[in-house]
Amino acid sequence: MTVFGITLNGIAVGMFNFSDFGMDPFQVLAHGLWNLTSIGYGTFYMILNLILLVAVFFMDRTKIGLGTFINLFLLGYVAEFSGWVCDRLFPDPGLALKIVFLLAAIVITSLAAALYFTADLGVSTYDAVALYLDAHTRIPFQYLRIGTDFICVAIGFSLRATVGIGTVITAFFMGPVIAFFRRHVAEPLRYGKKQTV
Repeated sequence: MTVFGITLNGIAVGMFNFSDFGMDPFQVLAHGLWNLTSIGYGTFYMILNLILLVAVFFMDRTKIGLGTFINLFLLGYVAEFSGWVCDRLFPDPGLALKIVFLLAAIVITSLAAALYFTADLGVSTYDAVALYLDAHTRIPFQYLRIGTDFICVAIGFSLRATVGIGTVITAFFMGPVIAFFRRHVAEPLRYGKKQTV
């Protein structure tokens, strides 16, 4: 579930980028902060994730595992390959096709996150924040995820990162769709029955 979920997530990120409707909320934050530096984006993104990894280690080290490191070192390459395949298959996409790719990417990303969250072998550093808050507050995960997404978008936008309609849709709907897939797909797959919590 971990490897399949993260691989699916990488494919969806490539599709999201191909749709060209804006970056996901965490990428908006990362690009905004990157605007304050003079280093390459790849290097900056790795440093940002390592900083978050240290924070997660002190908040809740149980969120760090195999999935965390697969996310750090594999996701980018899968996303890059996925984007390349989309560009090759559809070299001149129209608006309707881009919308289809955007919606498909949101659904696939949410399913992927539900799978590797439920596998419980570690999550990405950004995902760990909402999951930690979910475990330590009475606020449901989907609302916490909407909150963290909007904080990322607000900070990134204030630092001149690009925000598109895809960013807004993702910020509003990613948390609830992940929660839906966890309850109806990932947990029954792992535990053999639908969880009530």
